[in-house]
Amino acid sequence: MERSDAQTGTTGTRRTGHAGARLRVWLTKPRPIGFFLFLVIVVTIAPALAVSTVLLQRNDAAQREVVNTLAEAMADSIAEAVDRELSAMVTTLRVLSTTPSLAAGNIEDFYNRARLALIGSESHLILLDSGLRQLVNTRRPFGAPLGPPADPATLEQALETRMPVISGVFHDGETGRWMFNVILPMVRENRPARLLVMARAAETIAETLSQQMLRGGWNAALLDRYGHVVAASSLSSAVGKPFFLDVQAQPTPQTVIGRMEDRSASYIAIVEQTTFSGWQVVAWAPTAAVEQPMRRTLRQLFGGTLIIIAIATGAAWLLGRQIARPVRRLARDAHRLGAGETVEAAVYPIAELTTVSAALAEAARDREQAENDIRLLMREVAHRAKNQLTVVSSMAKQTARSARSLPAFLDSFQKRLYGLARSTDLLIAGGASGVDLKALVLAQIEPFRPEDARRLELSGPPFRLGNQAAQTLGVAVHELATNAAKYGAFSTRTGRLAVSWRVEEDRLIIVWREHVERAGRRRPAKRGFGTEIMERMLGGTLNASISRSFHRDGLECVFIIPVERLLPDGTRQGEG
Repeated sequence: MERSDAQTGTTGTRRTGHAGARLRVWLTKPRPIGFFLFLVIVVTIAPALAVSTVLLQRNDAAQREVVNTLAEAMADSIAEAVDRELSAMVTTLRVLSTTPSLAAGNIEDFYNRARLALIGSESHLILLDSGLRQLVNTRRPFGAPLGPPADPATLEQALETRMPVISGVFHDGETGRWMFNVILPMVRENRPARLLVMARAAETIAETLSQQMLRGGWNAALLDRYGHVVAASSLSSAVGKPFFLDVQAQPTPQTVIGRMEDRSASYIAIVEQTTFSGWQVVAWAPTAAVEQPMRRTLRQLFGGTLIIIAIATGAAWLLGRQIARPVRRLARDAHRLGAGETVEAAVYPIAELTTVSAALAEAARDREQAENDIRLLMREVAHRAKNQLTVVSSMAKQTARSARSLPAFLDSFQKRLYGLARSTDLLIAGGASGVDLKALVLAQIEPFRPEDARRLELSGPPFRLGNQAAQTLGVAVHELATNAAKYGAFSTRTGRLAVSWRVEEDRLIIVWREHVERAGRRRPAKRGFGTEIMERMLGGTLNASISRSFHRDGLECVFIIPVERLLPDGTRQGEG
C-alpha cells in the first residue's frame, strides 16, 4: 500500500513537471504581432472592467475619500489665504512701529501718518500704553476723548508674551459691528511698553472665503480660537456665535457629523487649523448634496468604460495595421545590414520605427566608415613600422661603426633604443595631433639631467611636431643629451644646459647651448653617431640647416628647420 502511494506521488510529480515544461515552451515560443495586439486589447479592457466593478461595489467609501481629499485641499487653501491676510496685517504694524515720529514721541504726526497709511483698508489703528489706555485711535479725530479698549484680555496676553496676538471676534458696541484685533507689543529698552492694535471688521475677512471655489453644496466658515464664527460663506447671521457643528481643533483634518438646530440632518465637515493665528477653517456640506453627484458620476463612469472598451478595440486594430508593414521592412533592412549592403533610412507613421530605421542606416554608415578606418590604420601601422625599422637599422650601423667592442656596442645601442622608445610613447599618446616639442625634448634629456633643476632650462612657445619629425628630432636630442652627460654640461657639477626654440618666417630655430666652466674643448676630429644623425637624418629628412660652435665655455648647436617639414599631417601650427 505504501509503495502504491509512493508510485502515485511520483507519477503526479512527473505530470506536473511535464505541464510546467509545456507552459514554459508555450510562453517562450515566438508569436506573430497579431497575438500581442490581442494582448494589448485585453490589457486595455481588463483594467477598465476591473475599475468599474470595484467602483460599483465600493462607491460609497471610495467617493467619500475623494470628497474628503478635495474638501481638505479647499480648507487648507482657505487657511493659507487667511494666514496671509493676518500676516500682512502684522507686517503693516511692524512697519508702522518703526515710524520716526512714534519713536520721537510725536503722537500727532504718527496719528496722521497711520491714518493715511490705512486709507482704503477698512481697518483702523489704536495705540495703547502699558496700562491699556488709548493714546491714538484713527477712527476718531486726534485729541478726542477715548474710552477703554475692547477685548482687554487679549491685550494683556500680548503684553505678557511680547509676541503678536490675533484676538477672537468681539462685538463693538460703538459701531455695532463684529470686529477682531491684530496686536503687536512694542517693548524696548529704556522706553515704556506700548501696544499697536489694528482693528478690522470681521465681515471684511469673508472676501477671503468668497474667493474660493465652493461648489456642489460646499460652504466654508472661519472660527476663532474660542469656536465663534468670524466669517462664513453662508449663515452670515451666525457671526460671533458658536459654530452649529461641534468641531474641535486637531493636528490633522477630521470628518465631523453634526446636527443643525432642531432638524435632523447630517453633514460632512473638514476642519483645518491655521498655523499663524490659531483660527480654524471648516469646510462643510450636507451629506445628501455631496452624494447625489457621486451617484451620477458613477453612472457616467460605467457608460464611459463601455465607450473606452470600444475605442480601445478599434485603436488596437488600427495600430496593428500601422505596425505590421514597417516591422517587416525593418526586418529586411536588418538582413541587408548583416550582408554588408547599404541601408537607407525611411520615414514611418510611428516615430519609434522611424528612429529604428535611422539607427540601422547610421549603423550601416558606421560599419563602412569603420572598415575604411581599419584599412587606413593598417596602412599607417605598416608605414610607421617601416620608419621605425629604418631608424633602428641606421642606429645599428652607425653604433657598430663607432663602437670599439661588443659590450660598448650593446650599451650604446640599447640606450639609443630607449630614447627611440620614449619618442614612440609620445607619438602614441599624441595620436593624430602630434607631439609637443617641449615634452619631446624633456623626455630625451630626463635620463641624463642632474638633480638640481636649475642646471636645465627649457624655453619656447608651444609647438607640435608630426610623427616622423618627432622620431628624427628625438634621436638627435638623445645624442646631444648623451654627449652632454659624457663630455659637456652634465659631466661636471656646475655645468648648465639651455634649450630654446622660436618660430621666425616659417622656420623653427632650436638652440642647444651648454655652459661648462673651463671647457677647453675643440672640434673633435672623428665624426660620431650624433654628427651623423644631425647631418644625415635632420639635414636629409627635415631639410634642416645645422651649425655647431665650440665656445670656450661649451658647445652651441643651432638647428633651422622649415616649419612645413615638422607639422602633423593636415594641420597648421597655431590652429585648434
